[in-house]
Amino acid sequence: MSHLLLLFSLFILLPRSIIAAGGGRWHLLQKSIGISAMHMQLLNDDRVVIYDRTDFGPSNLTLANGKCFKKDCTAHSAIYNSISNTFRPLTVLTNNWCSSGATLPNGTLVQSGGYRDGERVVRTFQPSCKTCDWVEIPKQLLQSRWYATNHALPDGRMIIMGGTKAFNYEFYPKTTPSSSKLFTMPFLKDTTDPKAENNLYPFVFLHVDGNLFIFANNRAILFDYTKNEVVRTYPTIPGGDPRSYPSTGSAVLLPLKNLEMGLDKIEAEVLICGGAPAGSYLKALNSHKFLPALNTCARMRYTDPTPTWTIETMPMARVMSDMVVLPNGDVLIINGAGKGTAGWELGREPVLTPMIYHPNEAPGSRFELQTPATIPRMYHSCAILLRDGRVLVGGSNPHAYYNFTNVLFPTELSLETFSPPYLDSSKTRLRPVITTQNLGGKIKYRKNFTIKFSVSGLIKPGSIKVTMLRPPFNTHSFSMSQRMLVLTKKGPIMPIGLGHYKVKIVTPRSTNIAPPGFYMIFVVHQNIPSKGIWVQLT
Repeated sequence: MSHLLLLFSLFILLPRSIIAAGGGRWHLLQKSIGISAMHMQLLNDDRVVIYDRTDFGPSNLTLANGKCFKKDCTAHSAIYNSISNTFRPLTVLTNNWCSSGATLPNGTLVQSGGYRDGERVVRTFQPSCKTCDWVEIPKQLLQSRWYATNHALPDGRMIIMGGTKAFNYEFYPKTTPSSSKLFTMPFLKDTTDPKAENNLYPFVFLHVDGNLFIFANNRAILFDYTKNEVVRTYPTIPGGDPRSYPSTGSAVLLPLKNLEMGLDKIEAEVLICGGAPAGSYLKALNSHKFLPALNTCARMRYTDPTPTWTIETMPMARVMSDMVVLPNGDVLIINGAGKGTAGWELGREPVLTPMIYHPNEAPGSRFELQTPATIPRMYHSCAILLRDGRVLVGGSNPHAYYNFTNVLFPTELSLETFSPPYLDSSKTRLRPVITTQNLGGKIKYRKNFTIKFSVSGLIKPGSIKVTMLRPPFNTHSFSMSQRMLVLTKKGPIMPIGLGHYKVKIVTPRSTNIAPPGFYMIFVVHQNIPSKGIWVQLT
């Protein structure tokens, strides 16, 4: 069936409240970068660190200068330049398979854990360095970490939580007495399903009061990591089906707004989409029966006095999808399968059609179908936002090794971008262009500053907003530390010349609202974002 026929048949079958628009564009950047993009992180110099694992066997990317390690002369990591569309190999020695990561306030990528010889290793990569490579530091972790989650914290450290048989958490860097301790976490043990786990790569989000919202399997808590205690327990998702790895759904913290209000007044919502029914993983693994994925999203304003989950039906079922917060505050749902679960050879029926979720629309009118892809992105795929508003998509390797022939879904080495509809040329005259010359650089908390921008077409001042987004570490359908803020405007939009304007905004007032580090700032007009500008919040 052609993509047009597929979209038409979906349109016939969908409720009328779902928009079947077929927008957006795909563009192949690289037919092969030599490795499969299992993990991705955008750095503050517009380059993307990509890696898979060291025990896949030889890759299709040769190490620089004829290097070889353990008889392997190929790379298992690369650095991709999103501006020039070029890449070069990086050297990683210990096994970083199914690891986790986050960035420090200075932009350094910290990647932690992995498999066997890499399970307690910390690896760092410095941005803004043309010749830098991975630095590997052994035995930095107190616990073996495989399928763990990292999240940036208000004090500049990161928390490293969970993983296979790791019902605890720790911190990095090890700069304080508490950073040298391991803290038990019964919630992770309580959410483990026998033989299936279903609580790996837990969904972790920093709340504006400094606590952590943590979701694993089908349950959630608000957790004070400084006291190692549960502050609040939330209802189980209706239906009780698991949403965590290997029944892999995805999750985002929806954009934080009204930041000028008291911290106890700021509303926070999570959105969790897709996953697999209870028992799906073991049926796929043991009986090769691939159950349909979940076709629902669960949304909860967890700051309410009595929080409840609201269930929304997606246009199609999805497991192993990625959720990317776009600069205008919408959420792109992309990649994944319609049946099965995460794991070697356990996914079926690739879902090629992305969706955009519009969180501010009325319930029942929030999903908008997009132009289908042509490349299946199954297990071990990635998707991250670039500064120009495109979404970088790569990976897909549901095999224990590189495998390109006689399999349902060959190992995928390509990189492509999906351009959401806001990048369509018909919107050029409405698209803001940031013109402030000295905006990039360091900004302080709780400060007023002015952004100048231009719009060549007719402007609607009431539609202008300024957003600030922290680029996440993406792997296994979860983007760690992904966070968007809608910054508070001070006064009206002011014209300063023909087609030129300025807006005064207030930076976040607390490290709980926005942990220190690098962010992209966007001006959004009529839901159409500008290119972003890098700033370092200090």
